[in-house]
Amino acid sequence: MASSTDIVTLDNFESKMPKWEPNLPNHLYALVDMGSNGIRFSISDLSPPQARLLKCLYRERAAISLYDALNSSSASSGGSLRFPADTINQVSQTLARFRSIADDYGVPPAQVSIFATEAMRKAENAGSMLDAIREASGLGVQVLAPEVETLFGAMGARSSFAEVNGLFLDLGGGSVQMTYMDSAMEGYEVAAAQTGKSLPFGAARLIKILESDEAILHSTAKNELRSGLQGAFSKLQQQFPSLKALTEDSGASGIDIYLCGGGFRGYGSMLMHSDPIQPYPIPAVGAYTVTGDFFKQTDVMRKINHEYQGKVFGMSKRRREQFPAIATVVESLIAAVLNIRTVTFCSGGNREGALIMKLPKQVRETRPLKLLHQPGDQMSDETIDAVVRTIKSAVPVDFDMSSISTVFTLGLSPLFVGKIWSHFGEPSDANAAYELHRAVSRDPSVPGFTHLARAVLGLTLCARWGSYLGPVDQQLHTSLRKLACDESPEAIYWAEYLGAVASVLTTICPAEPKTPGQLEKTIRFAAKMVKGNKHPHIELTIAIARQAAIGLHPQDICSVFENLGKLKKDPLTVARKVDPIVISLS
Repeated sequence: MASSTDIVTLDNFESKMPKWEPNLPNHLYALVDMGSNGIRFSISDLSPPQARLLKCLYRERAAISLYDALNSSSASSGGSLRFPADTINQVSQTLARFRSIADDYGVPPAQVSIFATEAMRKAENAGSMLDAIREASGLGVQVLAPEVETLFGAMGARSSFAEVNGLFLDLGGGSVQMTYMDSAMEGYEVAAAQTGKSLPFGAARLIKILESDEAILHSTAKNELRSGLQGAFSKLQQQFPSLKALTEDSGASGIDIYLCGGGFRGYGSMLMHSDPIQPYPIPAVGAYTVTGDFFKQTDVMRKINHEYQGKVFGMSKRRREQFPAIATVVESLIAAVLNIRTVTFCSGGNREGALIMKLPKQVRETRPLKLLHQPGDQMSDETIDAVVRTIKSAVPVDFDMSSISTVFTLGLSPLFVGKIWSHFGEPSDANAAYELHRAVSRDPSVPGFTHLARAVLGLTLCARWGSYLGPVDQQLHTSLRKLACDESPEAIYWAEYLGAVASVLTTICPAEPKTPGQLEKTIRFAAKMVKGNKHPHIELTIAIARQAAIGLHPQDICSVFENLGKLKKDPLTVARKVDPIVISLS
């Protein structure tokens, strides 16, 4: 086993990890995560002011299962958990390769870290592995205590979102961890680590048990897993009153759960493969959110995994083989936590957790989408704010949009405003399709970019260019509409309305404004909600500076809104419409 000097605990992890400082000459960090199912390597750029984005420059995974290596040695040596010599050699040479790549990228040696988890904690000859790695690569290995593994896993999952409040679980090859996080609570990171529970039932270990011929082992493992998760959840409720309130309050909507680790992402990939929205428009399982009811369909997912012979996107052959164990963990989680509202699958893991914990609190709590600037966008923050105010003024003042998913409520204002004046030299239909696809594919790993946010941004920018789409693009448009509607039923209408308002704005102001005053002197919107015979509708007035109105015809501007709210039988459309526009020349 690793000596006590190699173990990273909550008391010493800050002293054992390279520090991040804004004035460092080099902000590249390389991390190696020696997990039980595989060894993952990444190089990230934490340069300010975008350090919070945890920008990954390079990543690679070595398919070396330390758990399998220990398991095979145990079977051949009477239960002794030891790494075979060939595994030690393979791992040390792999890490030497990773060190060489880090050197090629210019990562300072002091900013290269290797950490290991369950397998290294249990191996009797872990010291031999540590020595071989140091000799081959010149690097030491930090073996994480269970509570630090919980901290890194939970914070890695948390790093993908602006704020969180819910249960966090991490399913690796050798263990599964559960904890609770409320990012509004002071010191939530350490509290999550101190109160978290780690159980030795990772996907690789559990599948070995389930595939054994001893039925009593199956039953014992399942009972221990279920009782372990129930006990962990009960303990968390006692320690966090806010969590307890969610379970005891009959009026509460339920508990949100965040899942990370390869095992859980495999289950998320199977859910996505079976999602009612087909084809599902977002390829990455990171930030994929499902309802508790859909999450609980383990029998259906087991059947698909068993019967479907084709490729399930996002799942390797090994993950398919481990799926019965993954589903068993999910079933134990469902039994422990009855009132599940949503489940979100997270792309972040131990590496992202280790990176974000290097950052000072004020940096890691920054809302990540605010840091995503458009390449070449020279618009000042003050001008962006003026554009946002102008477009928002086209929403009736007495209408509360706070509970509706829009580019504004989702924190997408800079990304939206930065694109509404782009590509004026291209045909509108090309721009509509481009923005639709761009929202889906851009910045695939950036924190805070949920599937809902991508759908709303894509639909709104598509509407800004008139939503002129070919048949292939229409399929993507339909899938994104369904995704947005499932999460926020009125999101479709407001995406199309705000996109139309942006189209009017850029028609009247064809050049991107250089100052807030320039915009405010050119165009003003005023809107109110008017009662109709069946449904309310919006009456929109636009005031335009006389010089900007030369050559414009009111009917041309009205036509931008003519299709809004007309598809009353379409469940994706909200029954509101825009009245003919009154243009006031000033």
